[in-house]
Amino acid sequence: MKKNRKFRIGICVLLLLALLSAAVLPIAAEAGVGAGNVNVTYRSASVCAGESRIIGSSTYVPLRAFCAEFGLTDLVWDAAARSATLTADGLSLRAAEGAQWIEVNGRCFWAPDGVRIVGGTMMVPIRPLARALGLSVTWENETASVLLEDTGEGYAAPAEQVYDDEDLYWLSRIISAESRGEPLTGQLAVGNVVLNRVASPTFPDTIKGVIFDTRYAIQFSPVANGTIYADPAELSVVAAKLALEGYTLSNEIIYFLNAELATNFWVPQNRPYAMTVGCHDFYT
Repeated sequence: MKKNRKFRIGICVLLLLALLSAAVLPIAAEAGVGAGNVNVTYRSASVCAGESRIIGSSTYVPLRAFCAEFGLTDLVWDAAARSATLTADGLSLRAAEGAQWIEVNGRCFWAPDGVRIVGGTMMVPIRPLARALGLSVTWENETASVLLEDTGEGYAAPAEQVYDDEDLYWLSRIISAESRGEPLTGQLAVGNVVLNRVASPTFPDTIKGVIFDTRYAIQFSPVANGTIYADPAELSVVAAKLALEGYTLSNEIIYFLNAELATNFWVPQNRPYAMTVGCHDFYT
């Protein structure tokens, strides 16, 4: 399945340009964005009445107003960074315009449609925000509304209670070595491959074991060339955290390659193709 070289290079360049544009330019905020207001309720009371809406495939709420509904008012806006930081006893939360995640107590929660600025208001997807506050989210299809309920778990546990240090160390490094410069989704997919292998009886059952597996030859080129030991890119650490949180593009992908750089094409010749993300093809 080797693709035309010039076509693949062109696609990779376009994807990298799109990534750079997304990092520099704010996501467009238009008056008509979304599909109308969504009714959000908590304990039979309306939350952010008239301010919640559908954007892309997600229900969004205004960050400041939503947090205030739960007594969280210590929110600081950083105009230079285009980000907002909320602090409370047991909770530290940061959301940055354009980011596909929010940071919660050192963890990363997935926001695939991105954090938005709409009409001067920061809008955040309700699911990762509710998870941060210890709330469950139920979509009521008949009424096109959202029901929030307490999980009884309180604010999201801090990173040190959730991530194994060694797992995060090696997963962030293999993601960075294999896909530094790729879009976040492409880096997340690489992390998914590693974790899918951990879950498979065919491969070692630890992240480090999968990365350094040599049973059928070296599995990842960064192990051979030594780039696995380099400090990871910041976005790669985010991708590793997202993967460890359970966010996945596919539970089935266990191989990937960049057809422009690969020297061995056993995978595309022998494994079912699943998808292409960034400059990598993924296989099951």
